[in-house]
Formats: sequence, C-alpha cells, structure tokens
Amino acid sequence: MVFSQKMVQPLSGRTILQIIPMLDAGGAERTTIDIAEGIAQAGARSLVATEGGRLVGELQAKGGVWIPFPAATKNPLAMALNVGKLSQILKAEKVDLVHARSRAPAWVALAACRLAGTGFMTTYHGAYSGLSAPKLLYNSVMARGEVVIANSHFTAERIQAQFRMNPTCLRVIHRGTNFETFSPDKVSPARVEKIRRGWLVAPEERVVLLAGRLTPWKGQKVLIRAAQVLRERGYRDLVFILAGDPQGRDGYVMEIDQLISENQLGGVVRRVGHVSDMPAALAASALVAVPSTAPEAFGRVAVEAQAMGVPVVVSNLGAVPETVLAPPQVRPDQRTGWRVAPDNPEELADAIAEAIDLMPSTFQELADRARTHVMARFSLERMVSETLDCYSALLAERQNR
Repeated sequence: MVFSQKMVQPLSGRTILQIIPMLDAGGAERTTIDIAEGIAQAGARSLVATEGGRLVGELQAKGGVWIPFPAATKNPLAMALNVGKLSQILKAEKVDLVHARSRAPAWVALAACRLAGTGFMTTYHGAYSGLSAPKLLYNSVMARGEVVIANSHFTAERIQAQFRMNPTCLRVIHRGTNFETFSPDKVSPARVEKIRRGWLVAPEERVVLLAGRLTPWKGQKVLIRAAQVLRERGYRDLVFILAGDPQGRDGYVMEIDQLISENQLGGVVRRVGHVSDMPAALAASALVAVPSTAPEAFGRVAVEAQAMGVPVVVSNLGAVPETVLAPPQVRPDQRTGWRVAPDNPEELADAIAEAIDLMPSTFQELADRARTHVMARFSLERMVSETLDCYSALLAERQNR
C-alpha cells in the first residue's frame, strides 16, 4: 500500500527499530509489518529485530530490514545477555528510536536504549492479565516508554488504572485495517466458493463464523450453545464455523468436540483450522460472531467483518464495543452490529436470529453503514500516520532537550 505523502511526517534519514518476538500471524505482528512499510515510505530506515517467522519475507518486500535477534526468550540470563547485544546493534546502526511491541523484548530494549542513549517507546497490544506484584512489575515495562501507544480506549484506561502514568505520554491509536484488501468488490466469487467448498458448506446453507484461535475466552463454547438454541427454534440452514488454530490446546479442542457431540451438532458446528484468506472467509459468511468471555484489547475481526459488509454480533466487553455501533449508543436504525452480554448463549442466539432475519434492503443499509463507519475510524492509513506522528514528535522532543 502507498501511504499519502501528506500523512507522512518528516522522518527522512532517521533509523527506527521495532522489536517483537516473532513475525508470525497475529495483530501485533501484522501491525509491525504495516508500520515498517510506512517508515520506509517516509524515507527512514526501517529495522525489525525478531527471531524470524512467516512474515519476514513480506517485511523485506515492503522495505523493512530484518535483524535476526533472539527476542522471544524470557530466560532472565539470556535477556541480560541480549541487552548488550541489542545495545551494540543500536550503536552500530545509529538507531534513533526503538519501538517495543512485547514485554520480554521490551525489558531488553529499555535497558539497551539507556546504554545507547536511544529513544524508547512501546505499544500495548493486549490487555495483559495478572494483578500480583511480580506480574504487574513484569507488565509495567510497557508503560515505561517515553511514548506509550494503547490500541484502544479500553487498553488506555487499563494502563492508567494499573500504572497511573503521565497522561501526556499516552496515545490511543486503534489498529488499522487495509480496506483495499477487506473490500467486498475485491473478493472474487471463485475465492468465496473455494472457502465454502473447503468448509463443506452446501449452497443453501448460511454460515455463522467465529474466527479466532481456539482458547476458552474466545467464546467457542458460548457459540456452540447458541447454535443449539437456534436449532431448537427451527433454524436448520445455519452452519457454525470455528476457524482458528488450537496452538497446542488439545484439551480445549476435546472439550469443544465433546460439547458439539453432547448437543448433537455434528456437521452443524465445524472446526476448520487456520484460514489464510480472511476476506473470502468473511464474504462467505452471513454473520460473524465475536462472543469473547474476557476483554479483547481491540477486536480486529469485528472491524474486518464490517468492512466486508457482514453483520457482526460481539460481546459487550473490553474494546470490541468501540468498533461496533449499537443501542443505546445509537438508534436501532443506525446500528452497525449487535452487542450482547458475555457468556450468554440465549442473548447471543437472539442477536444472531435478528441479524439473519433482516430484510434484504435493511441488510444492505446496515452493510453500507458499517463499512462507512469503520473506514472513517479504523483505516490502515490513519494508524500509520498517527504512529509516524508519534515518532516525529518524540524525536523532535529528544533533539530539543
């Protein structure tokens, strides 16, 4: 993507290094790639220190430079040794600013930046759990940046509640979505048909999609119970797709399969593993559910679904409600989706039924409204521009000290 030059602040000749454990799939990883591209297009050197991962090739194709670095380690001794290694890199590459995106490498980066005299900032990508003193200390590194970016107002409020940092150093920048990729007219019928065939969905069946890694707080069990409620109400043409990797949670996968079996939902609820073509997966769906039972720090899938014009039903919890307009915030005819109480299968089923039963004209109005809403607030260009603004402001401040 080419970012508008008027959005790009003067960073030419500067060197910015982002540090993250791995460049595999995930919101923080994807943001790293997007920002790396924006840095390069602004005329600055764009470095990423990471162990590697499937996105390294894309990073390099978009103007970023991969610096192999053992950033994923949480071993205290290894982290201590990494401080010296990273400090040497910062000095050798004349790095002006380090942007840390995960806790363990952030501790390494904080110490290395102090040794090298380099600027240090962080992004809170998650609502980190744990309230014990050791856990709060470990998490606190993400609030120690000269600038701290929170990916939602919910995350910012959580940071302030736990660490009471200087509010002038805290900036909310929502995760940006590439609306060139997530656009209904950019997804061909062949891509949609490929997805539906892979899911063994019949032409007359409508898909309710939950896209997220298989972990209890993502709410797969809540959706399964809602599916049973809808079957009892006579909805026979709905197929519920659980898309996502278990990431080693084999016990939870067994619990999901057992719940499907107990409710006689074999074939109705299906686990399909990782989906690589998310725009097509969304286009293949009649509705997207985000029934999280613990707070999401942002809620990327809800934005992507709205961008594709697909109705969304989300838990009224964490940051996801920031992305979906619904009563009482707006009138019912101005909604872009539904918010429901977390861990409430009946209420989830009610919202799914209401969305599924929309008349075609009402459905299209909602789809158009939802796309307009997210494009105005959660664009990739806006996220990159606001992040580069943070870089420029911090570098200017450091220069004037």
